[in-house]
Amino acid sequence: MTTVITFGTFDVLHVGHLRILERSRALGDRLVVGVSSDALNLSKKNRQAVFSEDERCELVASLRVVDEVFVEESLEQKREYILRFGADVLVMGDDWAGRFDEFNDVCRVEYLPRTPSISTTAVIEHISGMSAS
Repeated sequence: MTTVITFGTFDVLHVGHLRILERSRALGDRLVVGVSSDALNLSKKNRQAVFSEDERCELVASLRVVDEVFVEESLEQKREYILRFGADVLVMGDDWAGRFDEFNDVCRVEYLPRTPSISTTAVIEHISGMSAS
């Protein structure tokens, strides 16, 4: 059985999230997803998530391609998470290309292209612009 692990904030769940999770799952038999904690999201994006970590975990866990979800507390714990869940493949979006190559000693690292023209930030800005009108 091939276990794939990936990570993300998954705030304002959109089709780009779904597509990368589907493509991640296609690389193995089991997909484990680390959802950024509220504190981690704030530290890396410098803004609060729209949905809480519990809500984001619940949303991601409800997707049929996802087998297990956990809260990612720190970017520095990636190796620990990979080993804890027995991951054979680490998948990240290509905006992180090269950043996690150090884990090639414990699993295969894949960087998948992001869905063009969609991002959580763009969705939030679009919604904010609609409410300001």
